[in-house]
Amino acid sequence: MHDIDTVNAELVEQAAERLAGVVTRTPLEPNARLSSRVDARVWLKREDQQTVRSYKIRGAYNFIVQLDAATRARGVVCASAGNHAQGVAYACRRLGANGRVYVPGTTPRQKRQRIAALGGAHIEVIVVGETYEDAFAAAKDDAHRTGATLVPAFDDVRTVAGQGTVALEVVSQLGFVPDVLVVPVGGGGLLAGIATWVRERHPDIRVVGVEPAGAMCMAAAVEAGQPVRIDAVDPFVDGAAVREAGQVTFPLIRDSGADLTSVAEGAVCTEMLSMYQSDGIIAEPAGALAAASLGTSVQVEQGQTVVCIVSGGNNDVSRYSEILERSLMHEGLKHYFLVSFPQEPGALRRFLDEILGPEDDITRFEYVKRNNREIGPALIGVEIPRRADLPGLLARLEKSPLQVEQVEPGSPLFHFLL
Repeated sequence: MHDIDTVNAELVEQAAERLAGVVTRTPLEPNARLSSRVDARVWLKREDQQTVRSYKIRGAYNFIVQLDAATRARGVVCASAGNHAQGVAYACRRLGANGRVYVPGTTPRQKRQRIAALGGAHIEVIVVGETYEDAFAAAKDDAHRTGATLVPAFDDVRTVAGQGTVALEVVSQLGFVPDVLVVPVGGGGLLAGIATWVRERHPDIRVVGVEPAGAMCMAAAVEAGQPVRIDAVDPFVDGAAVREAGQVTFPLIRDSGADLTSVAEGAVCTEMLSMYQSDGIIAEPAGALAAASLGTSVQVEQGQTVVCIVSGGNNDVSRYSEILERSLMHEGLKHYFLVSFPQEPGALRRFLDEILGPEDDITRFEYVKRNNREIGPALIGVEIPRRADLPGLLARLEKSPLQVEQVEPGSPLFHFLL
């Protein structure tokens, strides 16, 4: 166990000295699109342009570099959804240590390949289970069996202090103190480090932590007064899909005065697409959390200086079809229906002519024709140009002789479609 059990501003500043020349001083860029959205001066702290394309290198390196030679020689292990593992891999290679990283099966292949490339001969990648917790249990068992040191993704003072160095850079690069800092939250390492340093050095800054709606472990901890295991986690925002807040991070966040809020995964997808199409930024889901909250769950005052942390850019391009799908559903532009068609000539033509609007588009059609029945079921996906067009579509379906059931968000079939 480390002999220091909490984090303060001085530890964050010491971490910044260790990281000088190791991590990239990532850009801080004004963003016209987001500034216009909330009528404020919005800046993006581009940790997606970090050495390993996420801020996680800060905590991983700050942890491993403080191990003595004998401890480092026994090796390190970690569990990660991808980004922390990349930080550990880079740190191991740079410091000449050997390590094993455990990642859940939901970790995108792109991240697994990057871990192996960054660590080279110093790192072994092991895929286990489906959640971060599964990977963490395996890493913990490895450390117990082999004597290797477990490098926590967020729940250690050395990790937290390293992550908090993002805030020092923001203030230094701006040249003045921002009004609002918006920070993505998974297990809470980044928020704990930033909020702790800000509370001591610049208490007038409002710090807001943003969780994915499908993985609100920190909000659950605040409500319960201690870290608790939440029942279910939506793994989509894989960099922040944590089931239980950290024992180290929770009290730091609780005592920091930081606000907590959440954003729906669909809104994160919409923001990812906007960042890509408008700003030329390839953000992973967790990287878009902070920006997605602006003007929705996070309100700011006119003219304020607001900094959003883009925490990572390790997104697998193969996921963009799912990202687009989730975004359209969130925006109310894509809907699914189970339609029972009479098995007679012209049934589909009447559906197209009488029910669909002139700009509506069928994006999915799966029909099962059965010769021994009078009707045949079809799954139909419809994309509409405007959210306001939905009531008209539903009204035309209601008037038709067809048996129609809308596939509701949250239903088992809905999750199957995604």
